[in-house]
Amino acid sequence: MQRDDKQLELVLENFQSKLNEFKGQIYSLIFKLEHERDNVSWTTVLDTFAVFSTQYTAIMKYLSYEKLPQLRNYSVLPLMLNPERDEELARITENRVPALSHDIVPDFLRTKTEPEVEHKLMQVEHKASGLQFETAQKQLAAFNKVVNHVLDLVSKAREEWEVETGARVGIGQTSSVADLHTLVSAISMGKNLKPMVPQVSPGGMMVPPTGRPVTPSMGPNTPPMGMMPKPPPGMKTNVKAAGTPHQYR
Repeated sequence: MQRDDKQLELVLENFQSKLNEFKGQIYSLIFKLEHERDNVSWTTVLDTFAVFSTQYTAIMKYLSYEKLPQLRNYSVLPLMLNPERDEELARITENRVPALSHDIVPDFLRTKTEPEVEHKLMQVEHKASGLQFETAQKQLAAFNKVVNHVLDLVSKAREEWEVETGARVGIGQTSSVADLHTLVSAISMGKNLKPMVPQVSPGGMMVPPTGRPVTPSMGPNTPPMGMMPKPPPGMKTNVKAAGTPHQYR
């Protein structure tokens, strides 16, 4: 029993520390919205809400840990009721609960319903007691009919969703993200491509590497770009190079 009490006390301390950290983040956001409204951007608010979501998930994950005692199985009971102000209680609750009096305990510990809820409940019970048996049965049958109809719609939508999900899972993957990134890198930056090194002829002339593609406008004996074909003997040409006419015979 003593071991369980120590474990429960440790769990409550850790839980309280996480709640205080969460509460500090909320107070910080409220302070910025109230005093630094002009300097707060929507991206900052979204980032803060993302932190809220992370902290809330961490707290719920901590409470759902199987080795921790279930706090819902414990009851909180006041040891003593006192109408006078309790400074320690006010400090712990940040002045929200100044004292454990007979008026505060039923409201905070939920030992009885709120007056408004209790009044509405009495009205419903009084209205139900004034109905005739046949009228109540007809209303009950109509209510069950509506509920069953909604249940059928939800069940049908769930079956369709499960079939659609199963069909998507059954389809094999027809693409590869890694291959796509490799192809894009090769086209845009030439990554993993081997460079084409030009070859040098015995005469010192640069010739393109072997395996050069031949376009439809080029014949198999078309010289490389930048080289003029030599005319046959006896043919005069007007080709000028460096301002001087040349003749080939």
